Amino acid sequence: MKKSNLFILISALLVLALASGCAQSSNPKGAAGNNTATKAENSTGADSAAGKTITIAYSQGAGQTMDPHEAADLTSASYAFALYDTLVTSATEEVDGKTVGRTDKVVPSLAESWKVSDDLTTYTFTLRDGAKFQSGNPVNADAVVYSFERVKTKGEGGSLYKLSNIQSVTKIDDKTVEFKLGAPNHLFLKYLATFTFSIVDPSVAKDQPEDYLTQHSAGSGAFKLEKWDPATEAVFVANKDYWNGAPKVDKVIVKYVAEASNREMFLEKGEVDVALDIPAKDVESLSKKDNITISSESSNRIVYLGMNANFKPFDQLKVRQAINYVIDQNKLIQDVAFGQASPLKSSISSKSPDFTAEGNEYEYNPEKAKALMKEAGYENGFTFDLTVNSSTQDYEDIAVLLKAELEKIGVTLNINKVAPAQYRELINNKKAAAFLGKYTSLVNDPSYHYGFLLDSKGASNYTGYNSKIVDDLLAQANVEPDDAKRSELYKQVQKQVTADSPWAYLYESNLIVGISKGVNGYIFYPDEIIRFSSLYK
Repeated sequence: MKKSNLFILISALLVLALASGCAQSSNPKGAAGNNTATKAENSTGADSAAGKTITIAYSQGAGQTMDPHEAADLTSASYAFALYDTLVTSATEEVDGKTVGRTDKVVPSLAESWKVSDDLTTYTFTLRDGAKFQSGNPVNADAVVYSFERVKTKGEGGSLYKLSNIQSVTKIDDKTVEFKLGAPNHLFLKYLATFTFSIVDPSVAKDQPEDYLTQHSAGSGAFKLEKWDPATEAVFVANKDYWNGAPKVDKVIVKYVAEASNREMFLEKGEVDVALDIPAKDVESLSKKDNITISSESSNRIVYLGMNANFKPFDQLKVRQAINYVIDQNKLIQDVAFGQASPLKSSISSKSPDFTAEGNEYEYNPEKAKALMKEAGYENGFTFDLTVNSSTQDYEDIAVLLKAELEKIGVTLNINKVAPAQYRELINNKKAAAFLGKYTSLVNDPSYHYGFLLDSKGASNYTGYNSKIVDDLLAQANVEPDDAKRSELYKQVQKQVTADSPWAYLYESNLIVGISKGVNGYIFYPDEIIRFSSLYK
């Protein structure tokens, strides 16, 4: 997402990343089964330290929207988690003295407890006492019902709503909400923990224009929106009355810094406290600096080359297969990712449940690629444009390496480097014949991943991949309650996608973040979204 872009996120998470156009400044002048949980576990804890500010340098822009139901990029997702809360949230745990995020486990948030019916299709949530929106209004059942009615009509949020198989959301009383599903969904609670299902204050949003929350907020979160210019920065101030404990800093500033060298320079000089998307080539040198800590964590982010079969010559399977045979993954990992990555052997990450590399026979073999090209009628090669996001240095490095390899089979690759907004427009509208993409699944499970990326109706299916076999297998898996049977269905999906080759597999990359040694509280989550509320200095 992913975020790398959602349906990714999901970018997403997928990918990713992703959909939704830039907005104007808001201030141009200035787990399934019977499960009952009872206690919040993720309090931000201590009192706010007066005057403390955390500045974060982002690479992908200053966000596309403040609307959590429309967010599809990792920057906007961070904003949603700052401004809003969800019924349940991702857990954290201590590992080797370090706090890490657990997106595979949920804990209470606005809901203090829940019960699940024996047939796994009815979830009843009890809202906690004392939770209030930033307006001062209580978070109640009416707000929950309103939020889910709203999200199901949104392009991004609506995709996850459908994937969740929600049939109805009903108020039982002010503190109780009942969800009915069309069929059991083993991921339902994990879906609810994503920013997509943020709870919105109806007293603020209900009578406003449809796009009001693009530039404003109506949440119960730890931070309030002070100002936002999507071209440059966003500023958030602490919600001192936050129901789960005021943040430890007074302000968080997000700055858009496109060039990696500038993000690193600002970090070294202390002008920013956290810098995202540190290039892998700089990890070793930056790690030696006394004032910087580097976090390089293996996530479920995948990097791939997408090929749209609606464009010639990618309508030919053997051409897509030939491209796969000229991918030298080891060289990519060494020369582009500088060891901060691992080979991608399937259409999902090796860290995803039910992963299999079965059916993947691709290995670096230019001679095999030439033979396939000849069989496809392109013995003399062809020329194509590869769309690359200019904000990601790795993309350009990958493209240069691929260009050299493809020349060996007579193919000319033109690198079409475009700005992030143009990149999103091209891939969202499936106007790119070929592109480099990355995606981080916000929920680390094949159902979520494929539902966005490779289902024919997936919101992040940027190659326009359309397979009835895959669609049918996914539909079966989504309602299959037996873990072993569901796992087998997802393995069949992986083998079919590999056989169809809508992508050329590149690698699984680490999330690399630079942090000033005066900053504490950074928590790595597998969805790659930073939670501002834990940061302090």
